[in-house]
Amino acid sequence: MTWRDVPAERIAGAPHACAHRLHERARIEWRTGDGDDPAVRMEALLDRHGLPVGDLARPVAPSGHGPGAVCGATLFVSAAGAAHLIGAPAGAATPAPRVPDLVAVVWQHGPGGVASTGVASPGVASPGGEPRDWQLGPWQPSWSPQQHAEAVSRVREAIARGDVYQVNVVGHAAATYTGDPTAALRRVVALPGARYAGVLAGDGWAVACASPETLVRVAQGRVATSPIKGTRPATAQGRRELLSSVKERAEHVMIVDLERNDLARVAKTGSVRVEELFAVRRWCDLWQAESQVDARLADGVGLVDLLRAVAPGGSVTGAPKRAALAQIAALEPVGRGPSMGALGWVGHDGLDLGLTIRTVAVDAERVHLWAGGGITWGSDPHAEVAEADAKAGPLRAALAGPHAGVAAGDAPPAAAPPRADAS
Repeated sequence: MTWRDVPAERIAGAPHACAHRLHERARIEWRTGDGDDPAVRMEALLDRHGLPVGDLARPVAPSGHGPGAVCGATLFVSAAGAAHLIGAPAGAATPAPRVPDLVAVVWQHGPGGVASTGVASPGVASPGGEPRDWQLGPWQPSWSPQQHAEAVSRVREAIARGDVYQVNVVGHAAATYTGDPTAALRRVVALPGARYAGVLAGDGWAVACASPETLVRVAQGRVATSPIKGTRPATAQGRRELLSSVKERAEHVMIVDLERNDLARVAKTGSVRVEELFAVRRWCDLWQAESQVDARLADGVGLVDLLRAVAPGGSVTGAPKRAALAQIAALEPVGRGPSMGALGWVGHDGLDLGLTIRTVAVDAERVHLWAGGGITWGSDPHAEVAEADAKAGPLRAALAGPHAGVAAGDAPPAAAPPRADAS
């Protein structure tokens, strides 16, 4: 596969005011088989380029906005990479091995124009902007609906034994393609409610994120996370059902408690607060419930400390986190790849990383996507399968094309605006 430049406004996490004049200055890519410590490599790269990752409670002033000045860095960590950071089981092998498990790209200011990183091979564009050779094949899931439902039942059995309280179960599907995926990836990141909308690419791979969920944000000495849990169709009835569901609220509050505990590991004593609880927001054609937990960051907390405290995100693992990760490793037939990890921006004055739900990957032959949901004792296996399909539906529709019909088994195409659920 050959590669060409990404539109600058689609650089993952880049500040809007700077996006059109950023150029890649340095990069590292790491995979779980590489054997060294990716956290050390990442921290050294960012520190070398003047980003204050050793003590996030003490932001520094940027060095300027002239040509050559470092603006910040895009940071990506896969699900397996996040598990590696805390010494947890990584699970099954990824179905998209070309995509690294950790990427850090340092960006510098330069003259306006196109950013020097890539999405995919140029095809012949039609007058409407869609490459004429783009063809997406049928989706092939890594497990059947029945196998997915059986995994949900096994989680319920583990809950009954007292092994876990909640586990997030995620499925994967892939489709072959021909032609240039650039326009398809742009449609993914343009989905309504995608707060963390961006593309990251390298040699033979690309990741497109349309996530509404904040994994972790640091600004002005405060750290915050915004877990999303609970889903219903974006109708008046769906909103009423979500707000009145005892099961969804219990599942949500469980993860909020987990996130409070995660932030307490890097926060000043007594500063952790739940600023918002169970707010219902919209992502495409779904209502989803979101909370915000924040705290005053402790002095001396660095980027690696922070990632090891909050990643992998509790809303895509479960509780307790390590026990849930062990269940995930035993149940899911393929790895989560770039999904359920982190993608965002590290700047001079803080950072903002999204949780990579609503995320797709492209390699030389296939497009990959992942979707799932949190399983509690009150979960219905077949309803959980249907919920995962609903979350994947807007991604499939965006990838298929701007005027594509809905294939059999797919959810309806994306509807209207703003944000939010996990996996």
